Amino acid sequence: MPTFHGAATSPPGSSRPADADVAPGDIAVGVVIGRASEYFDFFVYGIASVLVFPSVFFPFASRLQGTLYAFALFAVAFVVRPVGTVVSMQIQRRFGRSAKLTVSLFLLGSSTVGMALLPGYEQAGSAAIALLMLCRVGQGLALGGSWDGLPSLLALNAPEQRRGWYAMLGQLGAPLGFFVACGVFAYLWANLSSPDFLTWGWRYPFFAAFAINVVALFARLRLVVTHEYERQLELHELDPCDVGELFAEQGHNVVIGAFAAMASYALFHLVTVFPLSWIMLYSEQSVGQFMAVELVGAALAAAAMPLSGWLADRIGRRRTLGGVAALIAVFSLVTPALLGGGIAGEDTFILIGFVLLGLSYGQAAGAVTSNFLPHFRYTGAALSADLAWLVGAAFAPLVALGLGAKFGLIAVSLYLLSGAACTLLALRANKALSAVRD
Repeated sequence: MPTFHGAATSPPGSSRPADADVAPGDIAVGVVIGRASEYFDFFVYGIASVLVFPSVFFPFASRLQGTLYAFALFAVAFVVRPVGTVVSMQIQRRFGRSAKLTVSLFLLGSSTVGMALLPGYEQAGSAAIALLMLCRVGQGLALGGSWDGLPSLLALNAPEQRRGWYAMLGQLGAPLGFFVACGVFAYLWANLSSPDFLTWGWRYPFFAAFAINVVALFARLRLVVTHEYERQLELHELDPCDVGELFAEQGHNVVIGAFAAMASYALFHLVTVFPLSWIMLYSEQSVGQFMAVELVGAALAAAAMPLSGWLADRIGRRRTLGGVAALIAVFSLVTPALLGGGIAGEDTFILIGFVLLGLSYGQAAGAVTSNFLPHFRYTGAALSADLAWLVGAAFAPLVALGLGAKFGLIAVSLYLLSGAACTLLALRANKALSAVRD
């Protein structure tokens, strides 16, 4: 396996040679474990926003209105995520990378498990909703703070001819996290009565999140606190910079980095969270059956990601993103026919959508990270991801369900089409800027 070279000091008493190499595969394992735990937390909340929260926290509203309220709270985490990134960078400057990561993942796990302990609206009234929003804010701040620089390190140090492959490995956490979260909820939904599920059954996935985060924390700390990794992170200047200076000097790269993956981020929640709400409200298909289809879709997304790495290493990551964005644009045009085409059409939408998600999301992280000067790369990559989630994915379930219910599925089609157009325009702008720099 290709390795990173350089003299590194071994800890006293360690059996590791002083000039030990750090394999890209080791970083990839840490990235996959870390991302899978984060996605599990967020998908647990997303699925509960459809199956649980309308009944438990918004029983005073219609099912549609209650789901829209839940999706509004869903978006809150992405709104505060950039704040979490900036605050955590200050923690890292003062106390170190491991302290920042520990605080962030503890907050993420505590916020998620805290949701499992919340009373419902019937017990606490509007205070229950306020507490749910507080926990959701905690999730968003924590996710912003969980940026450890390992994805950038992986992308920068992977063999040049295999950078697309290694970039894809870090993204595998998304379908894995969704698969586990959806699987747990599908099992509980199928084996509990509706009163039991809404009373106590839905809380178990939130409790499980804390245990998963503990495992992820130790897996990632094992990497970021070792001398070899610290040296590699410092070598590439993967440390916080001043945010004001970043936007003054390279703010355009933050914006381009966010919009370059817009098609993928727009699609992300339109094939995971939104369709479940649409089925719950407007379809004859049972929720349990549809969740089984989503599990198959998640497996297809995971299988498509290696293909995205293979493509990126042959035609380039930006061309891969552009090509898949064009496919997503075509997919958006047939979305109304599929989602409105009965059970067969709904299932087809999910399966094709997840394949496209795997192909696009596999290369969505840090597609233009190399644009940043080394000093700005760590903070620039983190804020680019935050902005991409905010403008691309945060409000996707809320907008798609709200507009779809009022104007029909054509509104969902246009929303997804706009994401594909943003990606193509951003990639074009990036190419033009690269030509000017050259």
